[in-house]
Amino acid sequence: MSKLKLTVTDIRSETQIVRAITLKASDGEPLPAFTPGAHLKVSIPGQKAPRCYSLVCLDDDPAAFEAPACYHLGVRLEDPSTGGSRHMHSLSVGDELEVDGPRNDFELHEAQINEHAVVLVAGGIGITPIASMAASLKRAGRAFVLHYYGRSRAQMAFLDVLAAQHGEAVHMHADDEEATQLPLNDLLDSVDQKQHLYVCGPKGLIDAVVEQSHGRQWPHAHVHFELFSTPAPQEGDAGFEVELRQSGQVFHIPPDKTILEVLEEAGCDPLFDCRRGECGVCQVVVLEGRPDHRDYYLSEAERDANDVMQICVSRSHSDRLVLDL
Repeated sequence: MSKLKLTVTDIRSETQIVRAITLKASDGEPLPAFTPGAHLKVSIPGQKAPRCYSLVCLDDDPAAFEAPACYHLGVRLEDPSTGGSRHMHSLSVGDELEVDGPRNDFELHEAQINEHAVVLVAGGIGITPIASMAASLKRAGRAFVLHYYGRSRAQMAFLDVLAAQHGEAVHMHADDEEATQLPLNDLLDSVDQKQHLYVCGPKGLIDAVVEQSHGRQWPHAHVHFELFSTPAPQEGDAGFEVELRQSGQVFHIPPDKTILEVLEEAGCDPLFDCRRGECGVCQVVVLEGRPDHRDYYLSEAERDANDVMQICVSRSHSDRLVLDL
């Protein structure tokens, strides 16, 4: 990924808790092209790990992706914030950001002959990559429907623009408007497993879509998603030991830290990327013990085999794991 210095050129309040931020290259040079679903990794002062923010494109002009004059982000103020969203909401026009990207771990599949309509599902701020997908699909003349879920109409960023651009393809479902509500189960009942489904939003929404679609025997390759947050500790989590077979080192993993975090603190340099259990970069071989798989990368068969795990999110059912590190 390329490193960029970007300057804030415009800030607009989309809702009470979502700000739309426009960025241009600080040196005036052209910005790299991007594809729908791509994100930037933004360096946050005082924070070790960067924060990922999806690029928003509401324009179906090819140049908006291929030769962008600026980048647009939509940032929700989290409560509580770990520092990233609070910093982004404190920005002013003229401030600079250092970013890596664009990078895409949430790409649209290629158009297919006799393709069924693509199903886009967004929850809350998950609309940011989904909006870009809608713009790209419209430009390509590909059929799609967009289901946008939110607590209330007033909290749903970019809703009016999306409705104006895409008309009847956009379906809004607000928790406080009974006439617009559509239970997820009913939505999935209306979708054919031949269709590709893309979902982004809160972890609960993604978990429900993944579980219900797989329960309907949908091909895993037809269900695409992207998480915005790293998994939090779960009630009942306990500590365990991890032995690194190659070095002989043994570490205690407390309930509130991941294997990856403990290894980083000890000065180890394991491979990783997303920290959300999606990408597979941090996968390691398990030599002994039974992992508690919490990733979104492995298939059910791979999980049942228990011979690999993602150390950024997964834990242990056994008191001790031995890893090939």
